[in-house]
Amino acid sequence: MKIVLASKSPRRQELIKGLELNFKIVLYEVEESFDPNDTPDNIAKKLAVKKAAAYPHIIEWDEILITADTIVYINGQVLNKPNNEQEAYNMLRTICGSTHQVFTGVCMRSVTEEIAFTEMSLVTCKNLSDDEIYHYINNYQPFDKAGSYGIQDWFGYTAVEKIEGCYYNIMGLPISRVNEVLKKLSIN
Repeated sequence: MKIVLASKSPRRQELIKGLELNFKIVLYEVEESFDPNDTPDNIAKKLAVKKAAAYPHIIEWDEILITADTIVYINGQVLNKPNNEQEAYNMLRTICGSTHQVFTGVCMRSVTEEIAFTEMSLVTCKNLSDDEIYHYINNYQPFDKAGSYGIQDWFGYTAVEKIEGCYYNIMGLPISRVNEVLKKLSIN
């Protein structure tokens, strides 16, 4: 079985690598629009399925394509990747001092089957000062991260007080569940 990971995320690449499986990375652009009135679990799953549907190659008989999308959800609002420093600041100010949800949608496709699912984790963050938030933005450049933060870096070390659910889901891929689905797909 060969894994095709369609993701630019170095965190997803690191997590797949940790499974010690043969994989390759294929990059292509997908427009990530969604219906803001949809539920956050559906948004994440539909974006992962959309990425799989846009795969520009034919999936070979011995390949499994994996696509994913992670969103942060708080107060009825989806926080995707920030476009600039001000958006990053606004997102971080919103999540500091509260609990938010992180949804990762995953789509795994073989020649004969497609399995799509969503994993959700809760993250509680303490308040950070404006100086701390700007320190994080300026030193960690979180512009490629949903919600403007990485659980595995300085923000996670200093601001995250509590996690409920899968830590790796917050990084961008619920790897244990992915591994279980890979076992199922490789048997068929």
